[in-house]
Amino acid sequence: MNTIHKNVILLLLLGIAVSGPVCAERIKDIASIEGVRSNQLVGYGLVVGLDKSGDKTTFTGQSLRSMLTRLGITLPPGLDPKSKNIAAVSVQAELPPFAKSGQAIDVTVSSLGDAKSLRGGSLLMSPLKGADGQVYAIAQGSLVVSGLSASGQDGSSVTVNNPNVGRIPNGAIVERTVSTSFSEGDALVFNLHSPDFTTANRMAESINRVLGTNTAKAIDATSVRVNAPVDPNQKVTFASVVENMMVTPDDAPARVIVNSRTGTVVVNGKVRVQPAAVSHGSLTVTITENPQVSQPNALSNGQTVVTPKSNIKVEEEKNHMFVFNPGVSLDEIVQAVNNVGAAPSDLVAILEALKSAGSLHAELIVI
Repeated sequence: MNTIHKNVILLLLLGIAVSGPVCAERIKDIASIEGVRSNQLVGYGLVVGLDKSGDKTTFTGQSLRSMLTRLGITLPPGLDPKSKNIAAVSVQAELPPFAKSGQAIDVTVSSLGDAKSLRGGSLLMSPLKGADGQVYAIAQGSLVVSGLSASGQDGSSVTVNNPNVGRIPNGAIVERTVSTSFSEGDALVFNLHSPDFTTANRMAESINRVLGTNTAKAIDATSVRVNAPVDPNQKVTFASVVENMMVTPDDAPARVIVNSRTGTVVVNGKVRVQPAAVSHGSLTVTITENPQVSQPNALSNGQTVVTPKSNIKVEEEKNHMFVFNPGVSLDEIVQAVNNVGAAPSDLVAILEALKSAGSLHAELIVI
């Protein structure tokens, strides 16, 4: 066993022995190796065997005619094959890194036409291409559809989930391998999932403590360059050592996230406010219409008319003003808002007002 191989095994044992703090995370959970990535594949195909729930579109018939021609069957000219058990679909898959020829990957099948359901259908052989136009996998198999759709003769219908999307587990066979830059060069670059200068610096320091000074260097807020063996076998072991080291990520910036669709508000623990006084209340204006009928006297040749009469009522809640002290924490903000009976949507209004007043130093994100 050569000296380099012994050192790599020793580093592996050191990496396993080193334990970080409770809040620390493995490098493999917060970063990925540059060049080690998946690739998106897409294709076009036909799903057959449907129970009269297929397409009625013209291009589906054209696809069927083209497929039969390739199989040696020629349809009469002008004949439009209107088969209700066929649907045109798009086929998507994700080619994982280092996938080798002959391996199976999952595929997702989605209807392109006006098919009612893909339930019970089977996908015919469909090539899957990458962004470069090359075929990297071939998909075929029976669909697994979780959705269900049913309709009655009176026009009533019920739909559960989406019956026009299905999956084929291990439904595609990889035909072409995508080369990566992992085995090239004498270094590995780890890219953080969430760029942060402090976390990148801590990652470099953690690696240098175990593997030696100047082994790792933070390039920017995202990337950390680590010197690695040139031999591919040793590089795999080396990458395993590095990705299992523990790093304590820095806390996220002060941030408030508002989901306008669901009314969900998330405020992280770093949010602080400067001194501010807030008065929260609601003004309710109620307008009711009470039309009056004007009836003319007998033999007066007058006409009966309806005169409008509106009643306007204004109500305002008598909520007290509350004060945010300097550096107030998230817990105190929530308690203050709850004490005045404010809803989550009211909390958003209060935070927006504090942001406008310059008392809230946090990023406000609305999604």
